[in-house]
Amino acid sequence: MTGRDNVLWLQCWRDRQTGFHQKAVNQLLAKFWPNLALARGSRVFVPLCGKSLDMIWLANQGHEVIGVELSPIAVRAFFRENNLRPSRRQVGKFTLWKHDRLSILCGDYFSLSEHDLGQIDTVYDRAALTALPEDLRQRYVAHLKLIVQETTNIFLLTTEDAEENQTPSQVLGVAEEIKTLYSEDFKIDLAHVESVFEVDPTSQNKLAERTEYKVYRLSTRSG
Repeated sequence: MTGRDNVLWLQCWRDRQTGFHQKAVNQLLAKFWPNLALARGSRVFVPLCGKSLDMIWLANQGHEVIGVELSPIAVRAFFRENNLRPSRRQVGKFTLWKHDRLSILCGDYFSLSEHDLGQIDTVYDRAALTALPEDLRQRYVAHLKLIVQETTNIFLLTTEDAEENQTPSQVLGVAEEIKTLYSEDFKIDLAHVESVFEVDPTSQNKLAERTEYKVYRLSTRSG
């Protein structure tokens, strides 16, 4: 992220403005992840992980889970709230927090290298892409391609605002932005779309707006 974005993100955690944090395991992860049929011991990378409980769930499936998170407040809270006592050591520009099959590299995602991560079998992106400002998404994906291997697949969950007057066929179509960002290197399978009407508590009009939760499975063309 840019320096300004980093400052804002760190401030959110300091001010406890973390309404984006899910207090339960993502239901779409639990429903669709088993279809990947990954072997136990597979290494799963979770970018911009926050203190997501999804990492606990993934570790309980027998995977080695490694996240990256900028905020030390979020990392400390993750281990404390789950009653885990991690070891800590410096790894390049990062502080590595580790407990059993769970590891989090605390630092800037854009400073990560392939050497820092090691072999990664699958990336689990739980709305990290769509949480970023649009002008950062291309850079995010470009960096991801640099730090994981050419055979690494991606399990991508997105949260998208539905466009006004969108037809059912358009809802089921792969978002143009996803095509633009990933189609050169990945085969894109839109596995699921779930539309939910939600009221934005910060909105003045309090009208329900449709939000689409999508599950994408991206498999490498070189795999």
